[in-house]
Amino acid sequence: QVQLVESGGGLVQAGGSLRLSCVASGRTFSTYRMGWFRQAPGKGREFVAAISKSGGSTYYLDSVKGRFTISRDNAKNTVYLQLNSLKPEDTAVYYCAADMAAYYSDYARASAYDYWGQGTQVTVSS
Repeated sequence: QVQLVESGGGLVQAGGSLRLSCVASGRTFSTYRMGWFRQAPGKGREFVAAISKSGGSTYYLDSVKGRFTISRDNAKNTVYLQLNSLKPEDTAVYYCAADMAAYYSDYARASAYDYWGQGTQVTVSS
């Protein structure tokens, strides 16, 4: 079992920044891939970013490339998502998730992730 707890969401003006954190517990953090997804009102859950077990590989949704940065600190059991140049369309609940198997082609597939946090709200005003 893995427990995930997100924090760092909030209300920010367009062009602003936020840093989301997700602390994991329950299994050795460095043994699983981590991802961030988001869900806007009335829409499905959308892949945002993922990072490999070691942190050496990262993957992004095209619309956030160059604005968002995913990173992890395996010593602190924490994955981060730095959100810069935020836009109103980034408004959503952001979830972190853990993928135990970490098959390469699955990093953007929500169903591949085994454990999920409760989510943190990000609201970007125009």
